[in-house]
Amino acid sequence: MRVWSNDFSDGDYLAQDHILSADYGFGCGGGNRSPHLAWADAPEGTGSFAVTCYDPDAPTGSGFWHWVVVNIPADVTELPTGAGSGEGLPAGALQTRTDFGAPGYGGPCPPEGDHPHRYFFTVHAVDGTLEVDEDTSPAVVGFQLHFKTLAKADLVGLYKR
Repeated sequence: MRVWSNDFSDGDYLAQDHILSADYGFGCGGGNRSPHLAWADAPEGTGSFAVTCYDPDAPTGSGFWHWVVVNIPADVTELPTGAGSGEGLPAGALQTRTDFGAPGYGGPCPPEGDHPHRYFFTVHAVDGTLEVDEDTSPAVVGFQLHFKTLAKADLVGLYKR
């Protein structure tokens, strides 16, 4: 399985458009728009896709979940820039709660002066769909994905301030 973006290449720094906005109160001033993501070569039997964005470098002891989208129909192979705001999500797709406490994309905003953080945008090919709702925690989604993922691919963006 492969994943790519028209907005950044694997290992590149993310543009300001994808960084957390000032509305969140963490001290960043980006556009808070999720990047474009596209994927191909999912295995036979894929029932849906899930997309996650995770920062393993967050100083929390457990990382930080920035975006969780599940039950993307199996015939969909990309999400447009800004889909994390809810616009452009395909019918049937569901955004669940992130570590910001609500569904939807919340861009990077690591502590000032910290090392560059890695943001893993992962596309999961899922066996069937997930039984979750918009308030399901990222840990519970991750638990279900652990058992239902047929294949996955990562694209890593970086950010430092």
